[in-house]
Amino acid sequence: MPADAMTIGSARAPLHLIEFASMTCPHCAHFHQQNWATLKRNYIDTGRVRLTLNEMLTEPAQAAFGLFQLARAAGAAAPEYFRRVGILFERQRAIFANVTTVGDFLNNIIAIGAEWGLSREQVMASLNDVAAGERITRSGAAADAQGITQTPTFVLNGQRLGDDFQLPDVMVRTLDAALAR
Repeated sequence: MPADAMTIGSARAPLHLIEFASMTCPHCAHFHQQNWATLKRNYIDTGRVRLTLNEMLTEPAQAAFGLFQLARAAGAAAPEYFRRVGILFERQRAIFANVTTVGDFLNNIIAIGAEWGLSREQVMASLNDVAAGERITRSGAAADAQGITQTPTFVLNGQRLGDDFQLPDVMVRTLDAALAR
């Protein structure tokens, strides 16, 4: 994993789950709304799953980039990043409601950043981070290398999972079966 990858969970966890997701993907938001609490409480926090979020850009790509950067703003460590990502997924529809210009979107994310104690300058600095473009390019290349073209897509211990992994009961069965091996 690259040094700038966002990963939570024990490094000794028997399972490593990689999620390829986009902050503008409604299916990704739905997965997080339906599955995150169980995944975090029963698998990540118990040391059984290590999760890496591989950032992908779906349309509008600039907005997806901006939301990922907001989650990373001010050098957020992985636990804070994942907390922020969860909030952004919960608010995804509201963030884009009544947005007709880039300025409207920017005002929305600056307001969210302010809720987290981030200044306008910190949010803008995250949006203008040169290294972020390189990170997103690497993330896209990793997805391409595995033939991943849609979000969310999940890879468990190197094996790509089916789309049905997004269903809460399938996620639990899949993880439990992998842990039983």
